[in-house]
Amino acid sequence: MKKYLSVAVLLVSTSLCTLAQNTKPVFKNGEAQIVEAFSNPEEWIREDLWVETEFDTDGDGKPDRMHVAVTRPKQTETEGLKLPVVYETSPYYAGTAGLAKGLFWNVEHELGATPPPRTHVEVQRRGERPIISNSQIRTWVPRGYIVVHSSSPGTGLSDGAPTVGGDNESLAPKAVIEWLSGKDNGYKTRDGQEKVKAYWSTGKVGMTGTSYNGTLPLAAATTGVDALKAIIPIAPNTSYYNYYRSNGLVRSPGGYLGEDIDVLYDFIHSGDEAKRAYNNRTVRDTEMANNLDRITGDYNDFWAGRDYLNDMKPMKAALLMSHGFNDWNVMPEHSYRIAMEAKKMGLPVQIYYHQAGHGGPPPISMMNRWFTKYLHGIDNGVENDPKAQIVREGDSPQEPTPYADYPNPQASDVTFYLKAGGKVHGSLSTSKAQSKGRETLTDNVNFSGAQLAQADESEHRLLYVTPKLTEPLHISGVARVTIELASSKPAANLSVWLVSLPWNAADDARIYDNIITRGWADPQNYKSLTRSEPLEPGKFYTVSFDLQPDDQIIPAGQQIGLMIFSSDQEFTLHPQPGTQLTIDLNGTSLTLPIVGGKKAVNSVMK
Repeated sequence: MKKYLSVAVLLVSTSLCTLAQNTKPVFKNGEAQIVEAFSNPEEWIREDLWVETEFDTDGDGKPDRMHVAVTRPKQTETEGLKLPVVYETSPYYAGTAGLAKGLFWNVEHELGATPPPRTHVEVQRRGERPIISNSQIRTWVPRGYIVVHSSSPGTGLSDGAPTVGGDNESLAPKAVIEWLSGKDNGYKTRDGQEKVKAYWSTGKVGMTGTSYNGTLPLAAATTGVDALKAIIPIAPNTSYYNYYRSNGLVRSPGGYLGEDIDVLYDFIHSGDEAKRAYNNRTVRDTEMANNLDRITGDYNDFWAGRDYLNDMKPMKAALLMSHGFNDWNVMPEHSYRIAMEAKKMGLPVQIYYHQAGHGGPPPISMMNRWFTKYLHGIDNGVENDPKAQIVREGDSPQEPTPYADYPNPQASDVTFYLKAGGKVHGSLSTSKAQSKGRETLTDNVNFSGAQLAQADESEHRLLYVTPKLTEPLHISGVARVTIELASSKPAANLSVWLVSLPWNAADDARIYDNIITRGWADPQNYKSLTRSEPLEPGKFYTVSFDLQPDDQIIPAGQQIGLMIFSSDQEFTLHPQPGTQLTIDLNGTSLTLPIVGGKKAVNSVMK
């Protein structure tokens, strides 16, 4: 009898021990919760591995291998627990060239001229770190995820060449994701043949990251790789043409005057020093040098190949997009164009916009619900949440306002027409008058856009304003301008700012107080982005283009102003002052997406 009791006690004890060790993710209110057993960093398993791709971009005759770092809870080893993966990849992990002197193109030259040569710099690679990055880890590992990082091709300890939007930057994360879902392409070392499998992965992967790190989840998703279930890009660059050009115009990203795609190549090229000469010769000094075209700014096959909108057909991943409406580096059109296309494709899409600048992830609860649904498979109804979450002016980024969609479904286009007086303050009105005349401005890049907007009178811009708003007015969507103009020279910059006046010049002015949105265009591309046509001096041309997407409530007491000028000190090339642009007011208009449409405009502009 004692023998049987001992056996029974042993079985019960073993059963209780098994239950005690059976650690699993915990969910509440549709979100993965922090689990104490997953939360001790000293118990996390960290590994540096390599994943082999199907391409060779550094010319050594061998498939490039990507350096991968894995951080996972100990239970994936001690209990055989399988978990989904949050994955971030980047070209920045091993260091960059920094803002070295001579890194950028000199913008001080005439339009259409061959630019002065620039200096090439070399990245001083940081040491061989055992861990690529610590981002994402403390957020997601305690909630029951494995976190994986990888260095992009030609950066850090990854093989290959950086191509800044080339195919290898899509195929590299695809190879990692395929390894995470069972493919036998993982290795213990960079050059060895000892294999390693991702036996701890459920085969479901989500990606996130900011800026370039936010671009790469989209790049991976456009390959259609099955295991990538959800992506959360934050301020992603979705078209390198749109990043470095605007409607045919050579235009720098905000804060980095003179940057271009070859500059970014030099900035991130932190890979094997022995491979850099080959990479520089084949990528930077051949493909990029022959195609980036800083003379005309035209769209071509090179740029088309670096536009992820053109590659979206295979995409399957659910998309939670995040961006700032006042991001003048990676501008909000980048997220907008992809989200709109993904909706057309029938993919699950949600968008989070805030009123600040570059970066800014969604609240953790939004990200958590997204990954809980698509990686853990918990039916939390996230697909039925409001399609747009927008942080209103003055609100915390953690407390967005829900909307049915973006642009606001209640918004409709209202067209405004110009009336003379732009050197001081002309007027914007919804009524169209005939024979409004022509007005001329003289380009002078020595004046900043902010100076021109604040000037009571100026020869260097034309400014047209609405009456003062008697109540707040909500703009939601994409504004568009049509400008009929003539230039005194065969080439000219064209810049447009939509501003809120009076200008708030206080030190504590908020980023959205003054500039509502803006845009730039090359009048030489009035027919097509792919072909510039020199302007015949004195001849009038019609140029139409979108401004950057926005969602902003303009306060009562303000006036909305359309400012037209030529060279933008912060963004465009800097030709010598003197080019004259003449605007035909009768052929010029502004279309604004207004919540409530013309009825709302008429009620607040009296």
